[in-house]
Amino acid sequence: MSKRIGFIGAGQMASALASGFTAAEQAIAPVAISFYDPSEESCRRFSERVKDSEALDSAEQVIAQSEIVFLAVKPQVMPLVLSEIADSIDENILVVSIAAGVSLATLANVLGSNRIIRVMPNTPCLVGASAAVYSPAEGANSQDCDLLGRLLDATGIAFQLAESHLDAVTGLSGSGPAYVYNIIEALSDGGVAMGLPRDIATRLAAQTVKGAAEMVLETDLHPGTLKDQVTSPGGTTIAGLRVMKDRGVSGAMMAAVQAATERSRELG
Repeated sequence: MSKRIGFIGAGQMASALASGFTAAEQAIAPVAISFYDPSEESCRRFSERVKDSEALDSAEQVIAQSEIVFLAVKPQVMPLVLSEIADSIDENILVVSIAAGVSLATLANVLGSNRIIRVMPNTPCLVGASAAVYSPAEGANSQDCDLLGRLLDATGIAFQLAESHLDAVTGLSGSGPAYVYNIIEALSDGGVAMGLPRDIATRLAAQTVKGAAEMVLETDLHPGTLKDQVTSPGGTTIAGLRVMKDRGVSGAMMAAVQAATERSRELG
C-alpha cells in the first residue's frame, strides 16, 4: 500500500524532499505525494520536479488524503497556517515541520496533537546530499521516527536528536551551505588572482571541498588528522594555513554558527 504524504508549502525544500522520497521506494512503501501552495509558480515548479504528484486546492484537502503532512512554510507564516489547519489535524496524522525555531510545544498547543516531528534539513537535499536532524514529540512513536528517518536518508543523511539541539543544528548544517559557498567563492577568487581561468578555478574549488568532505565522512578520521596529512614541514600548505590562522578564519566560522544559532532561537 502506498504511503500518502502531503506537503503544505511547495517551495524548493519541499520539492527536494518529495523527489527524494519518491526515489526511495525500494527502502519504504511507494509514496503518493500531494501538495498545496497559494503560489502558482511554486506549484508549477513542484509539479515539474515531482512527477505524478497531485496539486490540491487547499491545505485541508492535503490533510484529508495524507498520512504524513509536512509543514514546509517559513517560520513567519507558520502561525497563520497552524490556525487554518488546526481543526483538520488529529492523532491519525503525523505532522512534520521543517520551520526553523517553531517549537514542538508551540505546534502541539495550536494543533491539539503531539504526534509531531520537527526536522531541520538543508538545501543540498536538492542533489541528494542533505544533512538532516529530526526531533519527535511524545506522541510520535518509534515507527513514526523509523519511517521518517528512512525517508530523510533517501535525501542524504539524518540523525535523531533532542529538540534542544535543533537551534545549533540550524546554525551549523541548516545555514552551513551558505558558509561553504562563501568559501568556494573565496578559493576560486584566490585561484583567479593567481592566473587561473574563472570556470576552472570554481570547479577546482568546489571539487576540492567535495573531496575533502568525502574524506572526513569515509575515513572517520578527525579533520585535524586529515589536515596534518596534507601539511608537509616548510611546505605550501602550512604557509596557507598560517595566513588562515592569522586572519582568524576558524574563529569566524565558529562565530557564524553561533550567530545563526542565536537567530534561530529568536525566531522561536
